[in-house]
Amino acid sequence: MANNQNTEHNTGLEVVEETLTKTEQYIERNQKGLSLILLAIIVVVGGYIAYQRYIVIPNEREAQAQMFTAEQYFERDSFNLALNGDGNQPGFLSIIEDYSSTKTGNLAKYYAGVCYLHIGKFEEAIDQLSDYDSNDQIIGPQSVANIGDAYIELNKVEEAITYYKKAADMTKNEFLAPIVLKKLGLAYESVNKFKEAEASYTRIQKEYFNSTEARMIEKYITRAQLKQQQ
Repeated sequence: MANNQNTEHNTGLEVVEETLTKTEQYIERNQKGLSLILLAIIVVVGGYIAYQRYIVIPNEREAQAQMFTAEQYFERDSFNLALNGDGNQPGFLSIIEDYSSTKTGNLAKYYAGVCYLHIGKFEEAIDQLSDYDSNDQIIGPQSVANIGDAYIELNKVEEAITYYKKAADMTKNEFLAPIVLKKLGLAYESVNKFKEAEASYTRIQKEYFNSTEARMIEKYITRAQLKQQQ
């Protein structure tokens, strides 16, 4: 019994030694290629770290500093100055052009879209808001809803409905979601889709009953129901 165990033990060691020998032989035969692969990995990783440290981070900080004044104009509802700058400090459009690869440049697209919406340039608003990319639970769906607002202004209600629906599905925020659902309901009503309008209003009543929109939503539900009976 002991001899069998020793034999199995020796056999196991032999297998391990054979595997190690083959590995060593493989490394010796392919040493140059493996060295080049390792060097390439070091170059890629080192290049990425250097790119982040010396290009991305400084550009991000510079973009944030550049956008400070534009944000102030935006908060004051000075939308043309926010978009185009004041001659001394750049506006959102310049920041988008100069810092497009940064997070701040991306955020500037949202600001620019809202500015265009306020000054009545709805196609431009759609362009900027469509280019904006965010996973933020508030600004992301808000930007999509703003595209819906722009389409409403262009009398393209079906397109607006598409974006309102998308925005409503993107958020469960107690403040934003009922606002979007109400806009969706009104858009449905404007194209005589009263059953769909009722469904949107009912979601506010059931899912966001503590919201401001829910306080008066019963009359909208009743109106949509009555319209279905006509």
